[in-house]
Amino acid sequence: MLIFAPKEAKPEESRAPLVPDTVRRLVKLGAEVIVEAGIGDGPGYADDAYAEAGATVVQDRDEHLAKADVVLRLGPSPVEEIGKLRRGAIHVSYLDPFNRNDLLDALLAQGVSAICMEMIPRTTLAQKMDALSSQANLAGYVAVIIAAERLNMVFPMMMTPSGTLKPSRVFIIGCGVAGLQAIATAKRLGARVDAFDTRPVVEEQVHSLGAKFVKVDLGETGQTKDGYARALTDEQLALQREAMAKVIAQSDVVITTAQVFGRKAPVIVTEEMVRAMRPGSVVIDLAVETGGNVEGSRPGEEVDLNGVKLVGLPNLPGRVPTHASQMYAANLANLIEHFWDKEENVLKLNTEDEIMDGCLIIHEGEVRSEMIRKAREEA
Repeated sequence: MLIFAPKEAKPEESRAPLVPDTVRRLVKLGAEVIVEAGIGDGPGYADDAYAEAGATVVQDRDEHLAKADVVLRLGPSPVEEIGKLRRGAIHVSYLDPFNRNDLLDALLAQGVSAICMEMIPRTTLAQKMDALSSQANLAGYVAVIIAAERLNMVFPMMMTPSGTLKPSRVFIIGCGVAGLQAIATAKRLGARVDAFDTRPVVEEQVHSLGAKFVKVDLGETGQTKDGYARALTDEQLALQREAMAKVIAQSDVVITTAQVFGRKAPVIVTEEMVRAMRPGSVVIDLAVETGGNVEGSRPGEEVDLNGVKLVGLPNLPGRVPTHASQMYAANLANLIEHFWDKEENVLKLNTEDEIMDGCLIIHEGEVRSEMIRKAREEA
């Protein structure tokens, strides 16, 4: 089976879908692995390293898109490249399926089977394939590092001959994978950390990391079967904002990570809340690419609002591309190994399996996910 991994289409994307160690794993399975020259430039892997791992390094992307049985990418393919895939091929990448009907239409028209990395089920068995979680983990870490660099104070308490410096106060909103890593990183740097989430079940995890959990009585909230936070009603959002306003005003750093899968991110921090913060404070909006949690934040920009820095930088995992590529490539390899038929040396799309049933969103000319079908009808 021929597996092809091209360079990422967006020049600003620094991550790669395969790294040499992952190539070795796939070759050991019995796959023929081909990569486009320069695929590892972002994370710092030379073409020779891929070749030594067993891959064939090529220059002609189009030729090998047309030949490949499986195409591995990180970001979605450009729509014009979908038409170059052979009918019956398997395409694996992020697909942004709730917003990219054009891409799904192209995959359907070409007769390609599409595995969507965003749709890997959140189960114990699938954890090793969960790219959303692996990348969110790094995003939480990077968010704190950026905040520490932008803040005009140090994070830890320091007792010096010149006096004692109080620790900075960091407020994390949303305690999923990114939020929990942000808490852990901020604590390692010595900050005083408060955290909030709509799911009471995460309170114990927050305490275990040494942070204080901010309790807000929102009535019935909870999480979906896949572990995502449920969308709040307008009344619940109003209660949440009111309760958080005091904590935000006391904080030196606010990091928001709240996203609702398949929907626009909720606005949690209003301009009024930001204006109540001390000038020099920093707000990091991890949800800026899906609508933003912070009123006034803009994708790709750092906005000054009354002396407070609103940071809306995209693709935070891409700021640590070596580890981000290692983790994403491992997610792909774990997925392929799980569904590899050793007798036939092929990737089997076993839809009876819960994991494949969840992430194989296009197969045999149909959109298989009811959730995505509904979203397409409503678009």
